[in-house]
Amino acid sequence: MKQRLTVLGSTGSIGTNTLDVIRRNATQFEVFALSAATQVELMLAQCAEFQPRYAVMASEPHALLLKDALEANSLQTQVLKGRGALEDIASHPQVDAVMGAIVGAAGLSPCLAAAKAGKRLLLANKEALVVGGALFMETVRANACTLLPIDSEHSAIFQCLPEDRATWNERIDSLLLTASGGPFRQRDPATLSEITPAQACNHPNFSMGRKISVDSATMMNKALEVIEARWLFDVKPEKIKVVIHPQQIIHSMVQFKDASILAQLGTPDMRVPIACGMAWPERIESGVAPLDFTTLAGLTFEEADACRFPGLHLSWQALNAPEGTTAVLNAANEVAVAAFLMGQLRFDRIHAVNLATLEALVPTKPNSLEELLALDDEARSIAGAHLEKFSV
Repeated sequence: MKQRLTVLGSTGSIGTNTLDVIRRNATQFEVFALSAATQVELMLAQCAEFQPRYAVMASEPHALLLKDALEANSLQTQVLKGRGALEDIASHPQVDAVMGAIVGAAGLSPCLAAAKAGKRLLLANKEALVVGGALFMETVRANACTLLPIDSEHSAIFQCLPEDRATWNERIDSLLLTASGGPFRQRDPATLSEITPAQACNHPNFSMGRKISVDSATMMNKALEVIEARWLFDVKPEKIKVVIHPQQIIHSMVQFKDASILAQLGTPDMRVPIACGMAWPERIESGVAPLDFTTLAGLTFEEADACRFPGLHLSWQALNAPEGTTAVLNAANEVAVAAFLMGQLRFDRIHAVNLATLEALVPTKPNSLEELLALDDEARSIAGAHLEKFSV
């Protein structure tokens, strides 16, 4: 039988790549439900091609627009809206696997719903772990959820680790996350204030959404990935390291206690880790051309400059602070990046807003989804207040 998938965030880069892998493997997978925030036209096209039972839009106005468009094209997909509907399509009894590709903290509740329902969860929403942390992993374990990482770095580490999870801590010396360094890895730090949103969104290797592209430029994405790796692989923060690898051919590595290192290599295309997660432990066609080693000019590595990328180092600080601090960091960063993209904040002041918010809010341990969301709201409010100090 075909695996039935819910794709959360189907109109984003991960979502569209997931649908491409499904398209190439139509005898093995089918779409049960899709979700999007505002892209009605693209969602309409996806519904026409994949004919899901449900399509969820974030707001009522967008849901109504999609409903009218579907009816005009004689399509039978049922339109739903809001957070409750996202949780429903992530936990539906007829769903086998869920691709969690909603960007930001908005993806936490449906991913948590999928985990509670014991689904096969393909996790591309790093904020679910950055915000949810211990609570999220406890839910995964308690409900026998199969959690498969889709971020290329975490997928690489997952593929390099021994199958016997119980032996990880006794065998592993460190996890080595690679980073492209983004478009500004060689730029004079004194000129970072001049960076425009268009420049920050011009990633050298990947075509991504605007928010993720800015996070790559600041290397906050790597800070979030450090936090994600801590929870995914249950290792101490000091065992996680970051190295800049501009070519992005090595996606990440595991160093063992005997000093040997295993690395996962491949063409830098997100369809590879998506296909890996969808079929694991089997392998399927991803649509990506394999590496041609005879054409590679070389593989280089650099240290992440703390002066150019101060946000990266907030990850270890947040992990060693009271539980919930990582949720504060994520919320502050989402507020700051949104302000930068709207021209309200200079690029170099994203870090200033993040740091000021962390200093202003020391959380108590959140023990439920409601407490996590309340902490997220409080952190956003404080970050918003700090925007006035640092705004353009």
